[in-house]
Amino acid sequence: MNFKRLTFSNFLMGKSDGKKIAILSMLTAFNIVSNAFFEFKTLDVQFSFTIVISILTGIICGPFSGFLVCFFADLIGFFISSWGLVYMPWVGISTATTSLIAGMFFIDGKMKNFIFKIVGISILSFLICTVLINSTGFYYYNKTMGFSTAILEYVSNKFNGDINYFIYLAYRLIFKLQIVNCVFNYVISFLLVPILKRLKIIV
Repeated sequence: MNFKRLTFSNFLMGKSDGKKIAILSMLTAFNIVSNAFFEFKTLDVQFSFTIVISILTGIICGPFSGFLVCFFADLIGFFISSWGLVYMPWVGISTATTSLIAGMFFIDGKMKNFIFKIVGISILSFLICTVLINSTGFYYYNKTMGFSTAILEYVSNKFNGDINYFIYLAYRLIFKLQIVNCVFNYVISFLLVPILKRLKIIV
């Protein structure tokens, strides 16, 4: 497979180098802003548009470019407003990988079978990014730093045992409603992809 097809989408390949840089810069800035302001947290539950934005970034930019845009947007966003928290690299890797997966599914730059493409993106990004990368990263981080009172109470009430990865995964997906957040983002992706076609970003 041509390296350029892995790096840039059909949409970007038709642009000059200057326009490529401008579009990638704008999308990086948009990702930074969305990560900072398009997140809503109440108590121990957090909702965001990170997944859908990562998917659209991968479709617009292409697999590798989308990966880099999302990864560096997360990194730059951390340095701009870390709020005193430590850097969690698995978050950037997760959003970047979501973008990579989306870019690979739309590497032909066409709307053909787009429903199956979105379903494929949703399944793979959920399993690889949400379940494997993010949940594993947060599990070991919390195991090292100490689990919150909320999860300790959850495990005590539901499982009456020690917190292992699978129990933490159930807590994160169900109690913290991350599975709902994922489904919400995938549905929004399905609704927004046709708009990319109207903008002639997808053929």
